[in-house]
Amino acid sequence: MSKIIQKQYCYISAVTNRVVVFLAIALFAVSTLSAQVSVRASLDSVQFYVGQQDGLEVQVSMPTGSALQMPDIRKGMEILPNVEVVDIDKPDTIFMNDGKQCQITQRYVITAWDSSFYYLPPFKVKVDTTTYESMSLAFKVYTVDVDTLNADMFFPPRDIQDLPFSWTDWKQIAYGILLTIPLVILIIVLAILVKKGKPIFHIVRRKKKLPPHQVAITEIERIKEERTWASEDSKEYYTLLTDALRTYIQERYAFSAMEMTSAEIIERLVQEGDEKSLSELREIFYTADLVKFAKWNTQINENDANLVAALQYVNDTKIEEDPNAVPEPEIIKETDKQRQLQVIIMKTIIVLSLLGIVFILGTIVWRLYDMFF
Repeated sequence: MSKIIQKQYCYISAVTNRVVVFLAIALFAVSTLSAQVSVRASLDSVQFYVGQQDGLEVQVSMPTGSALQMPDIRKGMEILPNVEVVDIDKPDTIFMNDGKQCQITQRYVITAWDSSFYYLPPFKVKVDTTTYESMSLAFKVYTVDVDTLNADMFFPPRDIQDLPFSWTDWKQIAYGILLTIPLVILIIVLAILVKKGKPIFHIVRRKKKLPPHQVAITEIERIKEERTWASEDSKEYYTLLTDALRTYIQERYAFSAMEMTSAEIIERLVQEGDEKSLSELREIFYTADLVKFAKWNTQINENDANLVAALQYVNDTKIEEDPNAVPEPEIIKETDKQRQLQVIIMKTIIVLSLLGIVFILGTIVWRLYDMFF
């Protein structure tokens, strides 16, 4: 029985020791964390007069990266009766211990409107989820005794003083003059446009231009659909076919193919390469010259073969359209009704600009009168 009691005692003792060690470690961790966070409040002066301003600083030292919530103090609020916050500076942050610790200082400017002894309770800040307090502060505010019977005893009446230049006084006048200048220029330009009858703007739209090979293929397909008269008027047939090819070559290779003979066109295209395509083109131009100048009569199958050869030449030498190409702008001429509408708009702008100038000049005159009279 004694051995069992002894074993239970040993077990309880071991558990107790572990609990004590755990509590010691937890207490050490809490104390270490608390030591890393400190809150300090201070005043520039603990004595000042009524209406005089004094500096109040709240300084928090904490581990870098912690979430900080400062006291809810706003400009214009009273932190105590008759003690008002006049201004709030931006927080100042200093990093220490290789960036592991940071110190944030928030400065407030306060004043008091009554003489008394004031007690400031501790300021509360929140770091992460824990609230910390500073020490309380106290300060004394004194009243200023005024000798109403001898007001001029130390400060005799002064002469009229010249005020220094202040940009604030002249700012509205300067802005008004700067705004008047572009309005006057706008009125002059619009008046000239109205007098000459010129529009103030043009309607411009982007018109997508078809690539040369699509235009040529469309024209050749149209000739193909009307081939029933080709055997009766071969000259007209080959004139249309070669004109379609000449237009394509002129747009494709950027030279005046419409003004050149067939031989000159072939000679110029030799410099571009592809002899196989040129052989088909030579055959078409040769047959067309015979029909137009030698009154050569062609058969339907020969006309069809040349038409297919023309399509084949266009497809062999075409350049695919760039999908990112920007369409060329096209200026649309306005109608008389649109021109009259533009004149009405310009006259309306002139009237509104004149009213704006009158208002600005009136404001400037009123401002000058207020400054000097």
